[in-house]
Amino acid sequence: MTETLEPSTARGRKPSQGRRSPAPGTTPSAPRPSRNARAALAIGGVPRVDLLPSEVHVARRQRAVVRRVWAGVVVVACGVGIVAGWAVMDRSSAEQDLRSAQDETTSLAQQQGQYRDVRTTESASTLLEAAQQVGGSTEVDWASTLRSVQSKLPEGVRIAGVTIDSASVTEPYAQSDDPLQGQRIATLTFDAKSATLPSVPQWLSAVSGVSGFVDANANSVARAEDGSGYSVNMTIHLDEKAFDDRYAAKKG
Repeated sequence: MTETLEPSTARGRKPSQGRRSPAPGTTPSAPRPSRNARAALAIGGVPRVDLLPSEVHVARRQRAVVRRVWAGVVVVACGVGIVAGWAVMDRSSAEQDLRSAQDETTSLAQQQGQYRDVRTTESASTLLEAAQQVGGSTEVDWASTLRSVQSKLPEGVRIAGVTIDSASVTEPYAQSDDPLQGQRIATLTFDAKSATLPSVPQWLSAVSGVSGFVDANANSVARAEDGSGYSVNMTIHLDEKAFDDRYAAKKG
């Protein structure tokens, strides 16, 4: 009888056990696919081959770029159209406001036309007032001035004759060459009658209270031929304070 010995494994290892045989009466199962095979089955599909030339793909990409460019052009055109529409609407609104303002101006002009006569009268009145102010700027109230002079003279003295000379609107009043005499705008020369011998210094001092007085001097003192009294010729110079300012513009 021959004895079969099992070969020993290296380094005392036991030999690996073989695959178990299927139990009697069972059908052996198919071997399971490996992990790589399962991955290949999951990822893989029907193999395809691109036989189109590269120019076709380049043309497709170029068409895509052109479509995007045209889309950008359309967007820009829409934006420009919106801005242009807004500008047209704004211009229309401004023109409408202008027409409204013009209509209002026309209406006001028509209303003012109804009072044209009144405006003409007001303008004439204003011009007249201005002319009065200019023409009356050099006017002196001589009646009031003479009454003032008469009141300053001694009692019993009367004014017999008067000569006046004043500035005009167009020409300045002539001034004296004597530096001792002040600036004047009018000269009043009068003859006064006195029953007694006049005191000339007293008269000159008295008339200094006249409004606008600058200076005064006695030109002559003479006795009447019939011996009834004395005649005095006196000159008084007046300055701007003698103006009556009747037509001056009212302040306030």
